[in-house]
Amino acid sequence: MSEKIRSEHLQRGAYIYVRQSTPYQVRNHLEGKERQYALAERANQLGFSKVIVIDEDLGRSGSGAQERLGFGRLLASVCQGLAGAVFALEASRLARNNRDWHHLVDLCALAETLLIDTDGIYDPRSLNDRLLLGLKGSMAEFELGLLRQRARAAFEQKVSRGFTLWEVPIGFIRTEEGRIEKTPDRQVQQAVATVFQKFHQLGSARQATIWFREEQIPLPHVKGGTAGKEVFWALPSSGRILQILRNPCYGGAFAYGKTAPRTVIEDGRARHQSRYRNRKMNGRSCLWTIIRGTSVGRSIWRISDGWRRTWRGAMEKVAVLPSPAQPCSRGCCVAAVVDESSRSSIAETVVGCPGITAAEIEATAVPARA
Repeated sequence: MSEKIRSEHLQRGAYIYVRQSTPYQVRNHLEGKERQYALAERANQLGFSKVIVIDEDLGRSGSGAQERLGFGRLLASVCQGLAGAVFALEASRLARNNRDWHHLVDLCALAETLLIDTDGIYDPRSLNDRLLLGLKGSMAEFELGLLRQRARAAFEQKVSRGFTLWEVPIGFIRTEEGRIEKTPDRQVQQAVATVFQKFHQLGSARQATIWFREEQIPLPHVKGGTAGKEVFWALPSSGRILQILRNPCYGGAFAYGKTAPRTVIEDGRARHQSRYRNRKMNGRSCLWTIIRGTSVGRSIWRISDGWRRTWRGAMEKVAVLPSPAQPCSRGCCVAAVVDESSRSSIAETVVGCPGITAAEIEATAVPARA
């Protein structure tokens, strides 16, 4: 037995903290979970007669973004002097952020509670042990940041190729090779084309919605998880019409970054809110990737900040192409129609014709309408 474990520690309980970061790990990484539960046996071998297992945080991240009831229970037990030692497989199981980690270490030092992992026994009141515990906590946080950085870099590379369109819009299907192609269903094709034609004819999304509902003409909707191959029909709402009109896929382009999560502070913790409209991503406009032909092509064109404003703003330069849902003169793309004001203004915008050069865009550009 280590000399750091004294009789006053053994008179109190040994708290075994068990945590895995995601429900997937809980279901599939069974050996890691069993290793954590096996720490109870080690506690008995070290002389602790009372062993308490805390496993309420299985499937919850230790990054600090989620509230962990089990970790809160552990802190309360340490403060009340009930814990003689805290057992964990490694520092990252207890916390993946320095705030929670150092809070635990400080409380253990005040309550004379030991921290024990598979590598050793640590007394937070000892300067050398305190230094080692600080390094372990910093490495646990750094490891998580490194994993996120690698995953983000791989994801952004996938974005640059246009392969991150999770659900294809109506009128397109995803093939087994991952390509996006036009649906062979002529009824769906005609329905989508009618949306653009009525918007161009009536001048606003609201009037187009009223026409569809008065004529009792339903529009197709994609069933989630079917790669666009299964649809159901329903009368459209104004939001549905705007969703189709504003989708850059109908103009032959893939856009990423229009929405993004944002972090807010609630109850002293960082919370992530999704579907927040993002005007700029990393100080730049959204990354656009051309869809060439019937499949997602390589990233060959980006809209710079000097060329365009944000997606909801008026275009600084607008090139007039053929009528909506009609191919361009080179036959390689379709002109997209964007209802910028969602009322009556119509802007036929160049969204990435692979056959049009920058000089031709400048030559056909006209001042944006207010």
